[in-house]
Amino acid sequence: MALKTDAVGKSWPAFDYEIGREKIREYVNVMGIDNPVHVDAAAAKAAGFRNIVAPPMFVVVYSAGAMGPVLFDPEVEMNFAAMVHGGQEFQWGEPVCSGDLITTTPSCKEIYEKDGKGFYVFETVSVNQDGAQVVHATWTNIVRGV
Repeated sequence: MALKTDAVGKSWPAFDYEIGREKIREYVNVMGIDNPVHVDAAAAKAAGFRNIVAPPMFVVVYSAGAMGPVLFDPEVEMNFAAMVHGGQEFQWGEPVCSGDLITTTPSCKEIYEKDGKGFYVFETVSVNQDGAQVVHATWTNIVRGV
């Protein structure tokens, strides 16, 4: 069975996520991160940040709303029962801080087959309320047995 590649080149609507200090606090508590810049505004400002700063991998929180529709799009036609995480690559920009409004726009870069597996490569670009890019991300999912 050949992979369906209709979604290659497709972009989906942008998703907005307002960064909240309590959500950052919940994330760092679960992850065991103890740097005060993530929970204390005074410590964050003393370190040069505008406000409480989100850890870099908080990207998975504010990007989830953009990626959900992508993964379930019929044009992508991904078999979730056979899917495994393939990889992530990030190019970081402006730090994400409490109070920021992050807009994430997803697109499909590649869908291809290799060694009996389907590779699904997506890209997201996230910017803050000032238009500054906070992260450019590449997300790869692998589907076994295509």
